[in-house]
Amino acid sequence: MVRALVVTRDESGSSAGIRDLTEAELGDEAVLVEVLWSSLNYKDGLALAGNPGVARVSPLVPGIDVVGRVLESADARCAPGDEVVLTGSGLGETRHGGYAERARVPGELLVRVPEELGARRAAAIGTAGFTAAQAVLALERHAASAFQAPDGPVLVTGASGGVGTVAVALLAASGREVVASTGRASEAERLRRLGASEVVDRAELAAAGAPLQRMRWAAAIDSVGGATLANVLAQTRSGGTVAACGLAASADLPTSVHPFILRAVALLGINSVDASLAEREAVWARLARDLDPELLDASSTELRLDDVIAAGPRILAGEIAGRTLVRVAG
Repeated sequence: MVRALVVTRDESGSSAGIRDLTEAELGDEAVLVEVLWSSLNYKDGLALAGNPGVARVSPLVPGIDVVGRVLESADARCAPGDEVVLTGSGLGETRHGGYAERARVPGELLVRVPEELGARRAAAIGTAGFTAAQAVLALERHAASAFQAPDGPVLVTGASGGVGTVAVALLAASGREVVASTGRASEAERLRRLGASEVVDRAELAAAGAPLQRMRWAAAIDSVGGATLANVLAQTRSGGTVAACGLAASADLPTSVHPFILRAVALLGINSVDASLAEREAVWARLARDLDPELLDASSTELRLDDVIAAGPRILAGEIAGRTLVRVAG
């Protein structure tokens, strides 16, 4: 039997609890993994609440990240004993995810855990950190291909969260001037330790504004959406780039075409769920190279599987800063 956190949903609502599953209930993917670690992400909070836009099957084991050791494999690309990581790919949405002692996962998207990081730190990075690194790479690739990319500060919104924390650290490690936007004044010192040169209150960006405003940012990574993303676009310098990777505030985008046609601002969408194997390998290589393990550790907290249900509402309410690991084994 496999101990798991399971969410069930029907016409009367949803419920979440710890129970035992058989291995047959885990699915039929090619690789069986002993799950050592998972993590808690905003999307996991939605799944724990039974949000039908995330928890698309019932019953469902949430957990959009799996980090563990291969037990059985029908895929030649991995073998028993390999330590592997998988983020997104429908985990915790359309197939059972990481909040169980074992998981069946597709072998074609598995990445070996970088030795520089190890399994625990790979889980601390998780989907949020993976998405942040994707966004950083996207900004760099676009700047390299653009006719003229402006110099100057890079803004990170939602900087206290999982995506923002890693984005600030990676951008600073690459030599960029980073401005962090957060609604938590208590997090300012931690963000400076991660590499932010300036911390601004998120209220500066939260209210509706004009479609074109004073140019401030050479580039930005936004995980907030809504009016915040609209203002970021309106304040981006001519030829600048914004990577959008979240909707913590809203899925709406109340803007106009003005930033795009009058300032040639580029808006890049970041999709971490469906990333190819090549993209995954490039992202994990960048994380292993540039992310300071000690900074990651200082921004990470740890939960047991039994504590995850209670933590779900807290991450949705924006009460959890940094990265949250989930110890599944032991």
